[in-house]
Order: sequence, then C-alpha cells, then structure tokens
Amino acid sequence: MYIVIEGIDTAGKSTQLDILKKNYPDAVFTKEPGGTKIGLELRDMVLNARAKSKIAEMFLFLADRAEHLEEVVKPNRGKTIISDRSFISGMAYAKDFPIEMTMELNKIALDGIFPDKVIMLELSPQELSRRLAGKENDGIESRGIGYLLEIQSKMKTIIGDLNIDNLIVDASTPIEDIAKKIEEFING
Repeated sequence: MYIVIEGIDTAGKSTQLDILKKNYPDAVFTKEPGGTKIGLELRDMVLNARAKSKIAEMFLFLADRAEHLEEVVKPNRGKTIISDRSFISGMAYAKDFPIEMTMELNKIALDGIFPDKVIMLELSPQELSRRLAGKENDGIESRGIGYLLEIQSKMKTIIGDLNIDNLIVDASTPIEDIAKKIEEFING
C-alpha cells in the first residue's frame, strides 16, 4: 500500500510520521521533495526559493517526483510506503497553472502510479498563524499565511477531485486523536 500524508507546513505531518514509524517499523518512509539523493538537492532549491520562475519551481517538483518514483516507489511496491507529501502538494504549489496541465505533467512524472490512500492534516487560519509565529520561516512559509491557506485549499480540492481513498483531519485536535484516526483509516 502506498500512503501519503499531506498538509501545509506546520500542520503536524512530522509528528504524525514519527508516530507511524513506531507503529509501522517495516514500512518504507520517504518524502517529496527530497526522498532521493537528487531530491535532496531539489528540495533545498525549492525550500530556499532559489528558483525565481514559477515554471522552474514546478519542474523542480516534477523532476524530484519522477526520480522518487523510480528510486523509492517502484522498487518497494510490495511493501507499505508512507510518504511525507506527494504530487498533490506539487500540484497545489503550482497553483498559477491550469490544474489539467499540472495533472497531465504529474501523470507523466508518476508513470500513472498514484497513492492508494491520502491523509491531509488541515489547519484553521488562526492555528496556522499561531504556529508560524512560533518558528523561523523558510522560503515557502515566508510567502505568508494567505499563500499557505490558498495552497491548503488547493490541496483539499485536488484530493476531492481524485478517486483516491482519503481522510482529512483537523490538525488542531490533540496529537493522540489525530494518530488514532490515521491508524483506523490505514487499517480500515
């Protein structure tokens, strides 16, 4: 099974992934961008906002995705794969481009292989503001709350449009409650 966890920065993906690592020790854990050697370099470029062009940023995500598919997903198809982000984030961050175009580009990068389950951690504007105030922001986070909420909304729309089993969780609820919902969804 191929499972992805989505959500904007500070939504709690890392916390939930740490819990999943304890509960699923035999699973393959990965991330997009950055799940491969090349991906780490591409992730650094994206997070430090090195690409000035939105087209270049989108293609950095696509390059990472194609490499991730070949190096991580395809070789581990018989195992449980749990990924921190996926093409859904890539499409959401490519928000300035038509969704039909980004979907076609992602289908090429993914060779038609989509996740079996999607989990999205969702933040309210108030909770996002509170969480961002308590940390140093990277290049993406520094684009502001409005930008991040737009990305979150686009993620939710993309998930809704896909025919993939999904769970959307209020990320402001207690960590243990979120973990329980995720576990039930994965095993259900």
